[in-house]
Formats: sequence, structure tokens, C-alpha cells
Amino acid sequence: MHQRERHKIILASVADRQFVPIADLMDLTGASSATIRRDIKELTLSGKVRHVHGGAESLMPPPQMRIVSGRFESNLQVNITQKRAIARKAAEMCGEGSLVIINGGTTTMQMAEFLAPRRLHVLTNSVPLANSLIATSQSTVSIPGGSIYREQQIIISPFEDDGTQNFSADRVFTSAYGINHRGILEKDPLLIHAELKLLAIGGEVVVLIDSSKFQRGAEFVLAPLTGLSKVITDSGIRQEDVQMLEDAGVECVIADDAAGSGTGSVPASA
Repeated sequence: MHQRERHKIILASVADRQFVPIADLMDLTGASSATIRRDIKELTLSGKVRHVHGGAESLMPPPQMRIVSGRFESNLQVNITQKRAIARKAAEMCGEGSLVIINGGTTTMQMAEFLAPRRLHVLTNSVPLANSLIATSQSTVSIPGGSIYREQQIIISPFEDDGTQNFSADRVFTSAYGINHRGILEKDPLLIHAELKLLAIGGEVVVLIDSSKFQRGAEFVLAPLTGLSKVITDSGIRQEDVQMLEDAGVECVIADDAAGSGTGSVPASA
């Protein structure tokens, strides 16, 4: 395929999706990684796209961009008992004065109630979590620069310089669409791009995910299992999924969703 044709495909893909990974552009054009990187650099120099880590980004993202993810309100009450127990256990890990990052999601949102008595430094891209902590706690709350995606109630920036690069945290709490042997998964590259920035500036990675999401597949890997410190889930987790985490060196913490408190780490023989 000629360079001009590749450039047309890259520009059309970026205009449609706002951020396109190099791997996707390789599939679309049949070109090598080196060729795609060279094309992106040329288009960046000509002022048509922005070269970012892992792909190409639009200079002017469409204002009504949609994310391939469910609506926040419709997902909020799904498995709510398990989510609250998981969130309670996660909040117990946040000591007074801790610096933490909390990625947006309906499970991480449940942490707000249990964090209210603590005075923390919190960076979050979750609009409802930020609002709740501002109203109910004495924590210092920071948010990244960017646009609010109403359906998911999160803030996402198309730019690298969104303020997050100046924050450092002891721990990052995140949820995910699914988890399997590949790692924690998401369905949208724009979400991946934003969430990777948060994971990069946090300390240990703690995943809050209910047992229904184990072995649930999605297109994009947010982080491999080996990049996680702990996974907090509920008592519905299968033993084979516990073993999968332990084999990867990840601590599996079971939240007691019947009592609303945690039972601790799962032993290998559980």
C-alpha cells in the first residue's frame, strides 16, 4: 500500500475514534510497526495528528465522542451488595493522609461513603466520586483536566498534559470491564489511554472487581496480572480464578458481601 493511502486510512481512523493504537493501524494498512510510526511522525509534523505513546491522536476530538462502555446509572445498582463490600475493604487500605488515585467506575464509586471519615489526598477522574468526597469528607480532591463523558461520569483528556503527571500516589484503585489470564480488560481504547496514565503515576495497583467479571473477555488489556498487587472481589469467586491470581503472584482479597466486611486474603487451599 502506498504512503498516501496509508495516510488517508490513518487520518480517517483518528477522525472517527480520536485515538488509534499502532496495532490497529497495522491491521488496517498491512504495514509494519516501523512504517506506521514513521507515518504518524510525518502526519504530526504536518499538523494533522498528534503522535502519542502507543498510537495517533486527533488534534480536535469531536465534542460528542462516545465510549464503548455501559451507562454509569444503569450499571450502578448491578451487584450492588458485592460492590459495597468490595469498596469497604478497599477503603480499609487507605490510612489517614494517604495519597491515592481512584479510577472511575461503579465499584470504585462505592468507596466514597467509607472514605468520608478519612482525610486523604485523592486524585480521581470520577465526577460523582469527586462530588461525594467534596461534600462529605475533609479530603483534598484533585481531578484531571479534560472533558466530562456524561454516560460514564468520568473525565478524559485527549492531551498528555492534563495535570495527572504532577501527582504521585501510594496506591491506585481501579475497576475493569473484565479479568482473565491476560489481565484486567477494557472495551474502549480511549479508556485504556486515559487509565494507563493513572496507573503510571500510582504505586501498587489494587483492582476492585466483582466475581461476575472473571473470565469476561474484552479487546484491550489495561494491565497484565503480573502488574497488579491485589484483587478485591466477593465470595462468589471460583477457586480456579483464585488460583489464576495466585499463580501470577497477585494477592486475592475476599470481601464478605453477606456481612459487608472483609475476611482477608484467600489461602492457597481455599
